[in-house]
Amino acid sequence: MEKTGRTGKLYIVPTPVGNLEDMTFRAVSVLKSVDLILAEDTRTSSVLLRHYGIQGRLESHHKFNEHKTVPAIRDRILSGQDVALISDAGTPGISDPGFLLVRACAEEGIEVQTLPGATAFVPAVVSSGFPCDRFCFEGFLPVKKGRQTRLQSLTEETRTMIFYESPYRLVRTLEQFMEYFGPDRPCSVAREISKIHEEHRRGTLSEVAEWYSRHEPKGEIVITVGGAVSEKKRKERYVEGMDCGENEKD
Repeated sequence: MEKTGRTGKLYIVPTPVGNLEDMTFRAVSVLKSVDLILAEDTRTSSVLLRHYGIQGRLESHHKFNEHKTVPAIRDRILSGQDVALISDAGTPGISDPGFLLVRACAEEGIEVQTLPGATAFVPAVVSSGFPCDRFCFEGFLPVKKGRQTRLQSLTEETRTMIFYESPYRLVRTLEQFMEYFGPDRPCSVAREISKIHEEHRRGTLSEVAEWYSRHEPKGEIVITVGGAVSEKKRKERYVEGMDCGENEKD
């Protein structure tokens, strides 16, 4: 649908990471109203859109084509079209395509509205039982080049750390964490968040690595690792109620 006399908007719309009922009313309303929906995988997103009776125009926008498609999408918004960006699951831009398009729109003065909604790392860190008043989101580590350098830089990180990982690399990653953070560093692995087989496995890095070496992991994975603090300080945090958002006592 062509529009004239106004600049359109870009909407960043989170989608469920598992349970389709995690979609918000506003997200459904926006997707029904826009002129174009950009999806990371149109086949995956079509299932969600059909579930909510959304019949808007759907086009592909992913990490392999976003460098080429961003200018054309920006121009369509400037011409008056409203565009929504969704990913396969969660909030676009969080370890998913989105940054380039948002930056291009911001540079042109295009209004960008990011709807609040699902993202996998928030329930993972809250459910971990680790302090989450301050945390460090690392997303996916480099698979090869730069991986050891990144891990080395995190050895003294005192904040709770959050990582995304493939189930196929989970055990190896936990073993690498043991090398850099120590086998007794506490961790929590959240798997299949908000889905039927949701699981949270907590313990030391060595305990959790040993568990998944015997039980093949499947699905989406979020790893939460405790920050580098002394054992005395770690105990004090729990005694003083430092969990999830409480301020540190004097």
